[in-house]
Amino acid sequence: MSLYDELGGEASIDAAVGIFYRRVLGDAYIKRFFEGIDMEKQAGKQKAFLTMVFGGPNNYTGMDMRVGHKHLVEKMGLNDTHFEHVLAHLRSTLAELGVGSDKIQEIINIADSVRDDVLNR
Repeated sequence: MSLYDELGGEASIDAAVGIFYRRVLGDAYIKRFFEGIDMEKQAGKQKAFLTMVFGGPNNYTGMDMRVGHKHLVEKMGLNDTHFEHVLAHLRSTLAELGVGSDKIQEIINIADSVRDDVLNR
């Protein structure tokens, strides 16, 4: 069984992304990275990306992580501290949804595996 299925499939991914972005947009330290962004479109891309990396259907058509975040690094100073905030919001979102600590750590490890690409290094 894929991680996608273990988490509850599409409905669970949708719920997680909704809660996650509410947390992110409420965080004064990182919300500036989302100013002017169509958050409905952003949420759709995030859902497709998570579905793909968790072993669900691959409908992700977004940019490569390095390309998609390069301007945030170069023009807005996106760095490890910001990335840690995102991981913290992901962790708390999953905990709120009742995901067990072992699965949360598995998901955090997956998210952390793209850190160097997101931070363009």
